[in-house]
Amino acid sequence: MDIEPKPINQPLVLIVDDSPHNLSLMSELLKDTYRIKIANHGVKALRIAATKPQPDLILLDIMMPEMDGYDVCRQLKADPATRDIPVIFLTGSSGLGNEEKGLAMGAVDYLHKPISPPIMLARIQAQLALKASADFLRSKAAFLEQEVARRTREALAIQDVTILAMASLAETRDNETGNHIRRTQYYVKVLAEHLRSHPRLAPQLSEDYIKVLWKSAPLHDIGKIGIPDRILLKPGRLEPAEFEIMKTHTTLGWNAIQAAEDRLGMPVAFLSVAKEIALSHQEKWDGSGYPQGLAGEAIPLSARLMAVADVYDALISRRVYKPAMPHDTAAAIIIAGKGQHFDPDIVDAFIALQTEFQAIAARYQDTDADLTQKAGAIASAFGTAGC
Repeated sequence: MDIEPKPINQPLVLIVDDSPHNLSLMSELLKDTYRIKIANHGVKALRIAATKPQPDLILLDIMMPEMDGYDVCRQLKADPATRDIPVIFLTGSSGLGNEEKGLAMGAVDYLHKPISPPIMLARIQAQLALKASADFLRSKAAFLEQEVARRTREALAIQDVTILAMASLAETRDNETGNHIRRTQYYVKVLAEHLRSHPRLAPQLSEDYIKVLWKSAPLHDIGKIGIPDRILLKPGRLEPAEFEIMKTHTTLGWNAIQAAEDRLGMPVAFLSVAKEIALSHQEKWDGSGYPQGLAGEAIPLSARLMAVADVYDALISRRVYKPAMPHDTAAAIIIAGKGQHFDPDIVDAFIALQTEFQAIAARYQDTDADLTQKAGAIASAFGTAGC
């Protein structure tokens, strides 16, 4: 029970003793300085300690029936909600072994009976001062942790928006839609997650790597922003010379991301992977791709994953210059490219994930408005002199 109402800013002391005389004596000594609560057994003490407002300090008798002070202290320190409340043991024993035992389990001090009021008040005041400092530091640390988390979330959100803005900038000049970015991003993610258990690929496909891969994927065609409209927006087949220019979008993309990283002045994980994807997603498993003619595992894993995602999406997507292929036809082309165009193990993952690929394509399908807008952009570009 509460002994007497006191100002809320006064520290609250819980006195635990099975002796009514001791409870009365201790309460009388402390009532002018502190708010007081009392408990005449351990179970009640634990209940009060866990109830708001919690005690700022506990004076705990050791020798009590059923649950002694050591058991009470042990449970207080085991509970995250009460472990930081300082405990001062009250004991009639002078044995050093008892003090060592109590201090080892988390008590901050011992007071020996009969109690010396000046010593008791001085030690309580000292421990409350220490607790106030510890509480302040914990509160400050919690605030700083929350602030760091908040600013980290903001930085990541800004980073994500910047990536999508950069990728969308390239898409506005291409004959594809912004949904292509989303679809390929999800295709790459489900492929990577499926392959996390693959013996050859699992070591690289950590959870953190997949997050970086997800963040980097939208930049795979960023280099197309440097391709002239007369080639990028051409409705028909490209001439050989035009195709050679189109192929430079890989190196243009790598150069653009590298320049951004250079300006930043330090390496960034997701930009490193973005550079891999931008430069190498047109490489082929058999070495017949571009721009470097890499083969097999010399092609970065990120680019090998994007190759399957990008080709599949190009095949199933309707464009102003071609109809969409049905899934089965597109899947047959991907499977036929196993070991030639594509990493065989990634093709096996694609085969296992066809239902997921179809679901992603349906969720982010292009609308008629998307395609009409692109058709208008192409017509406008080719109707402008000097394109």
